[in-house]
Amino acid sequence: MTTADTPGAPFTELVNLASRLLGAGVVATNEDTFADAENLLVARPAEFRPHTFGHKGQIMDGWESKRRRGVSAGQPHPTDEDHDWTIVRLGAAGVIRGVIVDTAHFTGNYPESAVVEAASVPGHPSPEEARAADWTVIVPRTPLRGDTVHEFAVADDTRYTHVRLCIYPDGGVARLRVYGEVLPDPRELDGLTFDLAAQEYGGVAEAASDRYFSSPHNLNAPGRATVMGDGWETRRRRDKANDWVQIALAGGGEVLAAEVDTSHFVANAPGWADLIGFDASSGRSPAEGDWFELLPRTRLQPDTRHRFRLPAGRPVTHVRINVHPDGGLARLRLTGRLTGPGRAALALRWFDALPAAEARAALTEAGLTGEDADALTAARPLARGGVASRALAALAPAAREAAAGLLGP
Repeated sequence: MTTADTPGAPFTELVNLASRLLGAGVVATNEDTFADAENLLVARPAEFRPHTFGHKGQIMDGWESKRRRGVSAGQPHPTDEDHDWTIVRLGAAGVIRGVIVDTAHFTGNYPESAVVEAASVPGHPSPEEARAADWTVIVPRTPLRGDTVHEFAVADDTRYTHVRLCIYPDGGVARLRVYGEVLPDPRELDGLTFDLAAQEYGGVAEAASDRYFSSPHNLNAPGRATVMGDGWETRRRRDKANDWVQIALAGGGEVLAAEVDTSHFVANAPGWADLIGFDASSGRSPAEGDWFELLPRTRLQPDTRHRFRLPAGRPVTHVRINVHPDGGLARLRLTGRLTGPGRAALALRWFDALPAAEARAALTEAGLTGEDADALTAARPLARGGVASRALAALAPAAREAAAGLLGP
């Protein structure tokens, strides 16, 4: 548990899967008489204005349900009658690594405890379909405190699309954050060019030389920066070095074009920038070197979206932008396409993270029999060294070809 002005848990460096910028939304709630459940996803920290009353009482910046009457909060088996709940569709499906339940400014009206559940519901389910999903507890029932940021690490490698916050018996929660690793469905990316660095497809700003004024995670955030604070800005350098951000791409691919955006950075844009790439598909890490040039050192203009065509050729899994000597960028976009090996690696990670029933359904849709689908699903994790090759080799030729079309050769 932390207060608002203390550093967050390590998982808060990951993408907030419940961000409305990514497309997250409240699907359903059973009760939000006092304050709308949609407030849970508001990006800014919760605020409180004392003695600000509406027709239903003090206006609270969060989700607040009415007081329950006549039901014990300590029933051993939860029912809809002993707690309130809200279902959130994640903006991007992924593996959840941590959850924050923030009761900021709720002091005499916060819940006694909470549970967080997750489910994988493919497609575009209705509220009724989401409620009927197979829900898994990822944060067990835990006591809450008022006006506190509650941090919960999650140890579950399953890919989820929805979360459900259950509060006992009633009360208010200001904000909900769901941090994790975006894991897109590779079938939705086949044949497309897209922003390989984008958060919504799994790009992560995994390292930076400096984050004094703002986060490097802003570089690959959705949408356009609206103010200077929406970008990444470093302190002023007093040496001969330069600043940089390293981005792990959604998958191994060819970068065909780059957009280096200095919008809103007028007197503090970098003077120059260059891009270098690294291919980790051989098993080596970016720390081991062998980076190569994608864009030579190029002059930048303030408050400008710079667009550069890049020569196609060498595949990359990581890209580093170097800015000289320091300054700020609003966004970095890296348009490209997955390579065959990059697509296969992404597909294996995705398949390994699916719930078993969903993995089996993906295989049968690809043309495998139920028996072959069961065998391949049971062989997971396929991404572990050599498992995929052995599992595919055990299939008949037609089934092997169908599975390779889904998962890669």
